[in-house]
Amino acid sequence: MTTDRARAALAAAAAALVLAAACTPGGDPPPDATVAIGDGEVRGVAADGYREFLGIPYAAPPVGDLRWRPPQPAEPWDGTLDATRPAPRCLQDARLSGDDVDRSEDCLHLNVTVPDDAGADLPVMVWIHGGGFIEGAGDEYDPRRLAVEGGVAVVTLNYRLGVFGYFGHPGLDGSGSYGLLDQQAALRWVEAHIGAFGGDPGNVTVFGQSAGGQSICAHLASPSAEGLFDRAIIQSAFCTWDLPASMLAPGMPAASPWEEAGDRAARGSAAAASLGCDGEDPVACLRGLPADALMPVFGEFAGPAYGTPDFPDDPYLALLEGRTRPVPVLSGTTRDENTLLQALQDLAGGPLREEEYRGRLAAAFGAHVDEVDANYPLASFASPGHAWAAVTTDRAFTCPTIERTLLLARRAPAFAYEFADPNPPPILPEVEYPYGAYHSADEAYLFDERFPSGRPALDDAQRELARDMIAYWTRFARTGDPGRGPQPAWDPVDADPAPRVQSLAPGTIGPADVWAAHQCPFWTEAAASAR
Repeated sequence: MTTDRARAALAAAAAALVLAAACTPGGDPPPDATVAIGDGEVRGVAADGYREFLGIPYAAPPVGDLRWRPPQPAEPWDGTLDATRPAPRCLQDARLSGDDVDRSEDCLHLNVTVPDDAGADLPVMVWIHGGGFIEGAGDEYDPRRLAVEGGVAVVTLNYRLGVFGYFGHPGLDGSGSYGLLDQQAALRWVEAHIGAFGGDPGNVTVFGQSAGGQSICAHLASPSAEGLFDRAIIQSAFCTWDLPASMLAPGMPAASPWEEAGDRAARGSAAAASLGCDGEDPVACLRGLPADALMPVFGEFAGPAYGTPDFPDDPYLALLEGRTRPVPVLSGTTRDENTLLQALQDLAGGPLREEEYRGRLAAAFGAHVDEVDANYPLASFASPGHAWAAVTTDRAFTCPTIERTLLLARRAPAFAYEFADPNPPPILPEVEYPYGAYHSADEAYLFDERFPSGRPALDDAQRELARDMIAYWTRFARTGDPGRGPQPAWDPVDADPAPRVQSLAPGTIGPADVWAAHQCPFWTEAAASAR
């Protein structure tokens, strides 16, 4: 990212791309369930068909002198840890939903959900939440259906966000990657302790959406993630191509998903000076500030940096050169990814006008603007905003994701999908164009919302699709191949004659020519010419 303004805009825009949560659960807790692990006993709750354990610390509180350091081991506790309620979220700005849940720097906790009486050696699925690296928490996602229907152990986790997780400074080792290191620490906790809950530490799948999926791309290229997971599922994530200008916010320049650690550190020095910490020991000064004093620059540090021992290379370069971890990968997008973000912009500033749309095309695509205009004739769309959403969905989400999956397939089996339900339950008011399968819509088919936000329930056909998706996801976690079961066959991605992509929609699961439908031959050539 090129400017502080651009970083702040990216953070604000990406914040909209995660499900909203609202309140703390109430009522009497169900009967307890107790598990002994190396740190002490953990008392969770036993519900109908599953057990869950909430708010287990996987690392020491990253406060005081541990702010902006790699996560340290959690201290053992005396007695039995109460794991019946979520721990505070990692510190973040107030959510769009206006919630009032707890937030804290002391937030490195995880949650475990397992089917009841399922025995030992369950496949383990570790969820990394999205939220633009500036919001969200693991406990927002209720994985009981995944655990019970799929027969797996599910772990969700918190990791440091914004300036607390991705700050950089010349005086800090590991600049820009503390939130990613938190995720690796959680995976080490899983390796050490998930067996006590019935999970198999030798069969771990990481899966995540949006910022969570981008994190997984970083771990695939990280030497310190070696051996921490066996398979990966990447949902709707920016990992490779630059994002077009004005996609995430009007007037924002084109932006890479990744920043070099030296550039991050330089921006951190400027931020430190703005906070009054430009003296002899700015890092000590910054560590001495209360957390609230850092919030003015919170969103300026939204996303990982590379160029450190744990994350030495741009993950896209590592992917192009065949240096990512050779594990099976399932990777995909929703069919209409960017309708959500464009709708948020329209709801905030009014519908996109035709002259603004054409200005965005010129700024974003330069020499290719006439071809884009010809491939996406405005008359084919409900409005200029709808057209812009289609252009940016194809250019920033669908086509780079398929290219990424083909590159990963050179090293290990890889499977591609497109979530294509045309009418998923909405989370925003109506605008002048259909949302379709918007960014994050697929999450409701895998998870329930622990804190209901008012999203309508799935209908009967959507619940059937949800059962099929859970079967695919958990079969992949169990075997590395989602397609060998009672659901429609799902073959690995293959570029001849066009990439095989599994379309997932109510009543219509099967291969689709997503590559052609999203103009990927054009976009791939345009992206290659820009490199």
